[in-house]
Amino acid sequence: MTGDSTRLTRTVRGAGCAAKLAPGDLDRALCGLDLPVDDNLLVGLERADDAGVYKISDELALVQTLDFFPPMVDDPHAFGRIAAANSLSDIYAMGGMPKTAMNIVAFPAKIMDISVLRQIIEGALSTLRGAGVVLVGGHTVDDSELKFGLSVTGFIHPRRILFKRKLRAGDRLLLTKPLGTGIVCTAIKAGLAGAEITARVTGNMAALNRVAAEIMADYPVSACTDITGFGFLGHLAEMVVDSGAGVRINPAALPLYPEALEWAAMGLIPAGAYNNRNFRGEFVRFAPGVDPAVQDLLFDPQTSGGLLIAVAADEAERLRSALLAAGVETAAMVGEVVTEPRERIVVE
Repeated sequence: MTGDSTRLTRTVRGAGCAAKLAPGDLDRALCGLDLPVDDNLLVGLERADDAGVYKISDELALVQTLDFFPPMVDDPHAFGRIAAANSLSDIYAMGGMPKTAMNIVAFPAKIMDISVLRQIIEGALSTLRGAGVVLVGGHTVDDSELKFGLSVTGFIHPRRILFKRKLRAGDRLLLTKPLGTGIVCTAIKAGLAGAEITARVTGNMAALNRVAAEIMADYPVSACTDITGFGFLGHLAEMVVDSGAGVRINPAALPLYPEALEWAAMGLIPAGAYNNRNFRGEFVRFAPGVDPAVQDLLFDPQTSGGLLIAVAADEAERLRSALLAAGVETAAMVGEVVTEPRERIVVE
């Protein structure tokens, strides 16, 4: 790493990619609070969606999000790219187009050279340029642990918002990026991951969901979310709960990192995966033949994961073909929305 010999990931506490509060902690912190009310707030805390949406006019609304976390890779430039792609992803998941961003930085200035921060920001800028997003400012604090991310604002049409919980029976589910980044990041920190898998996972985490978002806008998509810290099944549970629908997942169709599956079988599971299972496991039923390593991997916390898209059955294969043709190489049809079991996920 240029400019400093300290491993960026050395100070990360807990395993997995993006370190977050345990699932449910924020709900408990917000429970009972008197939140401000505004008729133009179309999506706020009460919906627990991927981003907030505020109506400006009948044709325009702002969509807003933020995310930041400690590094999961040692290359500062790559960390900046990943953090930016992850922050932008919530805008894409809502069906919006990101426009502006602000840096959020916690930097240990007493133990790290400022050149490290410069490389992180350069990496983020390269991703922002690829998204057509301008950096308008930010805020930096001195902290004992490095953290970086962005607050992002985008545009969306008020009648074209993609909510998590609008699943329709018969829809097919498409996933655009492979699963297992949390396990691979844990292996990277433990010094077990080689250069090839590290580069492959880093590249996927740094890849924007922009292309997938732009393509799905032309299809009858009913719901969408992005797969991040709560894992595939955790975020899928957010789509299912209170939707009135259930979901069946075909584990054989899921795009996975083979190395992650091998490490999962060895017991190299991030702590966040256990938290995710404890919080959302009651909504999931695994068929007897589902490999325990696959089960663990489906709760694995992800950073800058893919979009999970619910689309009308008669257009699902056409959407998947369009994604593949546009370079979304691991786009896969992984399941379907069903009427029964209601508000449950069956993996079989």
